[in-house]
Amino acid sequence: MSDTQARTAEQIEADITATRARLASTVDELVDRAHPKNVARRQVEQAKAQVFDERGQVRTQKLVAVGGAVVGVLGMLLMIRRLVGRR
Repeated sequence: MSDTQARTAEQIEADITATRARLASTVDELVDRAHPKNVARRQVEQAKAQVFDERGQVRTQKLVAVGGAVVGVLGMLLMIRRLVGRR
């Protein structure tokens, strides 16, 4: 045997019981994290964090940037549509 002391059957059973309890707790936590409602709630919180700061005020710089990007994409799509329509 190695440098460790031999363990009794009771010690091994106690280790197994503790390991089962940790595993059950981990599985419960994973089930909770993967629940669709919880996933959706986290996504909503992330989206709100992008629009509102810690004080609950609107992040106008981000909204302006997103609005500008949307206008730019729409402008490009209209230009492409016109160019394709001329052929």
